[in-house]
Amino acid sequence: MSSLLVVTGPPGAGKSTIARILADRLDPSVLVIGDTFFAFLARGAIEPWLPESHTQNEIVTRAAAAAAGRFASGGYETVYDGIVGPWFLPLFAKGTGLDRLDYAVLLPSVAQCLSRVATRPDHAFADPDATRKMHHEFASAVIEPRHVIIDPPDHPEAVADVVAAHRASGSLSYPII
Repeated sequence: MSSLLVVTGPPGAGKSTIARILADRLDPSVLVIGDTFFAFLARGAIEPWLPESHTQNEIVTRAAAAAAGRFASGGYETVYDGIVGPWFLPLFAKGTGLDRLDYAVLLPSVAQCLSRVATRPDHAFADPDATRKMHHEFASAVIEPRHVIIDPPDHPEAVADVVAAHRASGSLSYPII
């Protein structure tokens, strides 16, 4: 049975690296990159961490969820890499059209996220204040602890192993109502 795994967390949490590793372990698989959907906004885009971006973020979230859900329902093991905070999880989940998904929040320390954001090559996002803000939002969000991987290991393969083990145990399952 094909499924959808959402790998999320604040900027610098390691989402893209871990999502790529996990997608490469599955067959057939699809990696849906959430940032791509924000890149579709040609003019008038609002930085997604600003309060006035809420309506824009809802639209982009629905579009990304629909694409991820379509791949999963079409028989692909689908991994979604992007910021889907617990505050947007019900909207995203409903937008997939699926009856369940797996949801993993990577939550390293804010210092580690800031360091990664400042040093990663070829990435457009480098705002430390927005990183702090989004880390705080994830750290203070109401979400069942079973979905949160606090202070994941340093090595990406080890983090992917932890996510895969939690997924296999069923602890990342999020039923869609």
